Amino acid sequence: MDATLRIGIIGLDTSHVTAFTKLLNDPSDANHVPGGRVIAAYPGGSADFPLSIDRVGGFTQELREQYGVSIMETPEAVAESVDALLLESADGRVHLEQFRAIAPYGKPVFIDKPLALSSREAYEIAELAQQYDIPVMSASALRYAEGLVSALAKADGVITGADAFGPMYLEPTQPGYYWYGIHTVELLYRAMGTGCREVAVAANDDFDVITGVWQDGRIGTVRGSRRPDQSFGVTLHTGEGPRLVDVSKDSRPFYASLLVEVMKMFWLGEAGLPLTETLEIIRFLEAANESRATGQRVKL
Repeated sequence: MDATLRIGIIGLDTSHVTAFTKLLNDPSDANHVPGGRVIAAYPGGSADFPLSIDRVGGFTQELREQYGVSIMETPEAVAESVDALLLESADGRVHLEQFRAIAPYGKPVFIDKPLALSSREAYEIAELAQQYDIPVMSASALRYAEGLVSALAKADGVITGADAFGPMYLEPTQPGYYWYGIHTVELLYRAMGTGCREVAVAANDDFDVITGVWQDGRIGTVRGSRRPDQSFGVTLHTGEGPRLVDVSKDSRPFYASLLVEVMKMFWLGEAGLPLTETLEIIRFLEAANESRATGQRVKL
């Protein structure tokens, strides 16, 4: 890439912003992703969310002092000054509001997970993206874990089922499974594809198991744990038997693999991950939350 895209960040309350900025702005980094440079950012932060407001100051200072990023007072000011945007706010409640502010500038946008905290808000984001004709992508970095990508290639698309697992911490401001469940659900969808028909949840204080039934009869599960020392992974069921993929063993950081896909979207103007799949994932999480609350099977 001969040119360098000017990239802006909305929301400096997650470690993702320093990880992405280092990968883009530091050519000496072993996992450097070329083609763009973070030049501007809006701090944001949610006062009632400690994991947001308690971190925004430190990350803002690091971007300003270590990487020379210009800190601006509004999302609109950032959007006006760059070619592409990373909407990184840790609080999914503010994603729609912030996207409304930047969408009219017509710049491609990556929205860090989760896209939104309801299917209604997710669909409004999709409608705005269509209205302003801008590519939008949202994903957990685990979707692009090297071990998973390799295992799926070897399976050659013949996946008869999948069982994803990982930590399932709950965060009061991010209802139910939206906070950590998004990671394991993304692993499941990367393996199974779209087309889930219904979900049912069994849960107790330590564990949650979400069972999804797909339109073609395949079954996929998500097992979440709130016990310590849990890792992410997925068991793929193929015609040649089950294959366990422990994504924690990847040699390359998940964020770097994700950022490569994001930069492709920024340069090509088209997301490799269809937004329709992300919309179904948000609806899956919403239905799973409903099933957890009611004990009933819920149709998507």
